[in-house]
Amino acid sequence: MAFKLLNATELRVGSFAMIDGEAFQIKSMDISKTGKHGHAKCRFEAVSLTGGKKKVLVVPGHERFEVPMIIKNKAQVLSISGEIVNVMDLESYENFELDIPEEFKGQIKEEDNIEYWDIEGRKIIKRIL
Repeated sequence: MAFKLLNATELRVGSFAMIDGEAFQIKSMDISKTGKHGHAKCRFEAVSLTGGKKKVLVVPGHERFEVPMIIKNKAQVLSISGEIVNVMDLESYENFELDIPEEFKGQIKEEDNIEYWDIEGRKIIKRIL
């Protein structure tokens, strides 16, 4: 469920956009001027929030992008089993499992507090508090 729609020329570096059904963060952006009979073109370099893959695209300035709904929450780690942690949300007390990202392997311990992002229904660990 998209939060709102923005034209390509309204996006800025650091903002989020849905590209091919996945949430991306804009890392760099160039906007070309309009021609005599043409439209402005926008060139984006974006990185996926969930997979880390890069994408480069060139689109017309009037192209519309959905802005993903990102909910940032805190949770406490209850248990660790291999590559998966069982966590409890600190507001709703809901228990669920999350995959451990590569950058946090070996750093997360039981009873640690973490920040996780719920990006369009997909939950990922973003940092250890």
